[in-house]
Amino acid sequence: MLPKAIRRLTRASRKNEIAWRYGYNLGPTLSHHLHRARLAGEASRVLADLNRDGIAVTSVDALLGGSSLFPDLLGAVGSIQRERADDIARARANAVDDSAIGQKTFLMEYLGRNPVLEPDSIFARFALQAPLLDVANAYLGMYTRMRYYNVWHTFASTGKARESQLWHRDREDLFIMKVFVYLSDVTPGAGPFTYAPRTHRRGVVRRDPEFFLEGKVKRTDDDQMSAVVPRERWITGTGVKGTIIFADTNGYHKGGLARETDRLMYTCMYTSQASESEEFFVRPETIAVRGGDPRAFALSR
Repeated sequence: MLPKAIRRLTRASRKNEIAWRYGYNLGPTLSHHLHRARLAGEASRVLADLNRDGIAVTSVDALLGGSSLFPDLLGAVGSIQRERADDIARARANAVDDSAIGQKTFLMEYLGRNPVLEPDSIFARFALQAPLLDVANAYLGMYTRMRYYNVWHTFASTGKARESQLWHRDREDLFIMKVFVYLSDVTPGAGPFTYAPRTHRRGVVRRDPEFFLEGKVKRTDDDQMSAVVPRERWITGTGVKGTIIFADTNGYHKGGLARETDRLMYTCMYTSQASESEEFFVRPETIAVRGGDPRAFALSR
């Protein structure tokens, strides 16, 4: 086992962007530099918004166009809802149980806590579409790894805000690209994803808000966040079915406080290979993909 001092030094070096990019992530950085896709149109605008604010809002039609896999995704989710109707009803009945912090009883993951990574499934193929993956790679400046995908069903409830319904930031990597695709209309009463712009690493907001501990996790309430980023500047991601939100969740965000109607969305996550993210997928022993393709890297361990 490494001495504590060395472990601390290693962890600290991961927080240095130069060491992170050209040490821990040199290979994927060079691969992206040599083979990167040239973004144009809507993808270019999305990237500019991400760099400036840490969040960008677009849509299936605007970004993916006619080649989108969105109808296939909707069909697959509809099949799950029919097959798991009883499970969904039980989860809904349990949504108000706040006795076990960390279990997010207000949220059901249709593919389970640890989905099986199936490259040919619609859930993987949607995340690996070039417009999504190209934006993620361009934002991080390297080939990224797809760490997660799932379908989230957030149940409307009346309990007090808790867990990810409170402000927080993800700390598994220097830059973390999460994508949320709304599969239902999301109104202010459906728990929209909400972001404090420019609190990401490239942003200009350097001050952290006050916080309290929920278990061992730092959480911030609305009043504490508004002291750093005024409420009128928060970006609230309401939108119709087909809305797509890109967000660097190393910046402060919250979501899922649904009071009036449920929220249904697909989500996926991309990070660097040096991420300290937990392994969410149950992975097959081998994955048949072409070498050198950014999709092959995204699927790798």
